Amino acid sequence: MNDHSSNWNTISRDAALAEMERFRPRMGGRYASGRNYDRGPGRHSAVSCLSPFVRRRLLLEEELVDAALASHGLEKAEKFIQEVFWRGYFKGWLERRPSVWTSYRDGLSNDLMTLETDRKLAKRVAEAEEGRTGLDCIDAWVEELVETGYLHNHARMWFASIWIFTLELPWRIGADFFYRHLLDGDPASNTLSWRWVAGLHTRGKFYQAQAWNISKFTDQRFHPRDRDLADGIEGLQGTEPEGLPEVTPLRVPRPVDPAAPSVLLVTEEDCHPESWPFDPAGAVSVMALRSSHLRSERSVSDLVARCEHQALTDTLGRLGVQGEMLEARDPRALAKAVAEAGATQIVTGYIPEGPLRDWMREAEAALAQHDIVMAEHRRDWDSAIWPHATAGFFKVKKAIPRVLRELGLDDREPRLI
Repeated sequence: MNDHSSNWNTISRDAALAEMERFRPRMGGRYASGRNYDRGPGRHSAVSCLSPFVRRRLLLEEELVDAALASHGLEKAEKFIQEVFWRGYFKGWLERRPSVWTSYRDGLSNDLMTLETDRKLAKRVAEAEEGRTGLDCIDAWVEELVETGYLHNHARMWFASIWIFTLELPWRIGADFFYRHLLDGDPASNTLSWRWVAGLHTRGKFYQAQAWNISKFTDQRFHPRDRDLADGIEGLQGTEPEGLPEVTPLRVPRPVDPAAPSVLLVTEEDCHPESWPFDPAGAVSVMALRSSHLRSERSVSDLVARCEHQALTDTLGRLGVQGEMLEARDPRALAKAVAEAGATQIVTGYIPEGPLRDWMREAEAALAQHDIVMAEHRRDWDSAIWPHATAGFFKVKKAIPRVLRELGLDDREPRLI
């Protein structure tokens, strides 16, 4: 087996860099030709499996793109680079339409309340989440997701489509199931991917799982029959108001005041503070905030919690400090810890729309009572992509060469590998 997921037992910056170097020779033509094949657990060698590291920025998107360009050039690495840009696109799209996250969050709460009264629906959801649907492919993907915290991207699309259109289960509960188990779970990528499959992201377009496609791109591991899957579907456009919310201006983070006594706060949104324009040595204290439990009202996978804990612990270790590990529970606890450290400013990585941002909004009220402000560092990568993330991905795809130039990642003569 040559599965890059083997190194998920160690979630660290060093592990991320080692995995990137191992996959570097495959970032070009081999990725383009093999990326759509889901060969099953232990055999995901055609895709990088780097997403759990990238999601926490133990590995930066710029580093991935730079490695691909240096080894293969823009033309051969185009597909790989586009996939790196997809995550930035989704994050930027949700930043421009934050009400979509609010709608998902509130809608999920309503869906979960429905499960408490609708016993038949609750039974069907339980069967699906326990891998007891009778559809071999779905049941196998459930097992892989729960046991490893990962699914191939193609499998995620098939799964979501079958969940929504064949099993006719609430899409938000399916998205929540993914979010509770995926090591690379990201509020924007996960929510918007499910919306895209359902026909809610790009209105008039949805994703229909087809038997022949599943058979071909799983190397014949599964052979669903056409009659096993829904046909003649139309998407869920009619379940939401016509049209998408208006695009809003990007939130402007508070800049760092270099003169203010500061606490450096690390969250899983950005575990690479070494590259922030703030010297950790100048902080009066360094803290880490565990927040993966905020992903859902339901229990979040132990694998996800372990992944987050390792990432935060590794980051504190790289900074050479013991640091204080906090949990995002009572927002007043954060304010108290920062005040006791003698700080008037928190310096942290930018916190995009999602459960941690929701929690931070509550925390900011408690911080204000102690005259503490929160300054965030938004990366140039995000600032370069997000202005283009107002419609479909095509607009971002078209801007890739320009974004690469802005970031100093222009195409170069690839070196032999």
